Amino acid sequence: MVTAVRHLGPNWYASVMGTAIVATAGAGLPGHLPGLRTALAAVWALSFALLLVLLAARTLHWTHHRDQARAHLLDPATAPFYGCLAMALLAVGGGTLVVGQDWIGLRAAVVLDAVLFAVGTVVGLAAAVAVPYLMAVRHHVHPSEATPVWLLPVVAPMVSAALGPLLVPHLPAGQARATLLLACFAMFGLSLLATLLMLPLLFARLVAGGPLPLGPVPGFPPAPSGRTTGNLEQALALTPTLFLVLGPLGQSTTAVGKFADFAPGVVPAAYAQGFGLLAVLYGVPVMGFALLWFGLATAHVVRARRRGMGFAMTWWAFTFPVGTCVTGAESLARHTGLAVYDGLAVVLYGVLVAAWATAAVHTAKGLLSGELLAGPPPAPAALRPTTARTT
Repeated sequence: MVTAVRHLGPNWYASVMGTAIVATAGAGLPGHLPGLRTALAAVWALSFALLLVLLAARTLHWTHHRDQARAHLLDPATAPFYGCLAMALLAVGGGTLVVGQDWIGLRAAVVLDAVLFAVGTVVGLAAAVAVPYLMAVRHHVHPSEATPVWLLPVVAPMVSAALGPLLVPHLPAGQARATLLLACFAMFGLSLLATLLMLPLLFARLVAGGPLPLGPVPGFPPAPSGRTTGNLEQALALTPTLFLVLGPLGQSTTAVGKFADFAPGVVPAAYAQGFGLLAVLYGVPVMGFALLWFGLATAHVVRARRRGMGFAMTWWAFTFPVGTCVTGAESLARHTGLAVYDGLAVVLYGVLVAAWATAAVHTAKGLLSGELLAGPPPAPAALRPTTARTT
């Protein structure tokens, strides 16, 4: 077991995020299908179990393979995935209050969500500072190397902003509730502004630099740790990460909807009314851009599949970001009263479930075969760096 986790990177937390959002997003769908709530609670329980297993495995990784863990932090392609740890904690915590309480009770759900929210928020804020700092002083990245993975650390506070309001009614009335709600609003602004700084880099990279890598050179398995280096045989299938851009778009739409839901009686009436306006005036155009990006990313993925892109752990990018668009559409349906957003939520949820099932099946197969936990292969002689001999 200790040896098996040597190449277990922080990108694996994306599987927890993708599983938890299936439960959370499904709970807000229109209509009441018999047995749906039970199925969603089971999915939440699976995400919680996955989180515990991964936390244990990553603890072994840091304890017994500290050199590899340090290498991950110093790798510009892997370090941003530390944002996934925060989002995994937050996603499971939010799911606890949304559907998990059906199985464990409201009081236990509040306590568990409070712990996961607090830890996830601290980790997310730390990653939002530490990873960009490392990129500036240690990674030495170039704008031409920009990928949507760079968004992961700065999106984590937006997840806190969207899920934190769920705890507001469970705090004492007055200062405590208002403080949490406005703290979530501050994290909304923090993440939104950082995302707006990065999106032009990503779009310019995509338009001027061409499509993202399709995956490894045939004959070489993908690097399961999430690394991309100058060696061709270690290049990941990065095209699916285009869907990561949907994360801040859908999550911010969800967040402003949550502010509007929980602001009445917590902040002054004028502020509560303002949050209600923001939920629509911000959410509608941002969801429009999200649908535009969804189409663009889908076109790139279809092109990549036609050119032989195989499975990699980056396929989990098809899950959580799409799930945030589902919750964003559900929020707009509540605040606009338009049935079209209910329909959009149902369609996107179907995409989410299909993507989750596909990624889960391929991940299970990769784990059973041992391929996903294997280390990257040695570089062929032609690609190995040579050292000059001195006489």
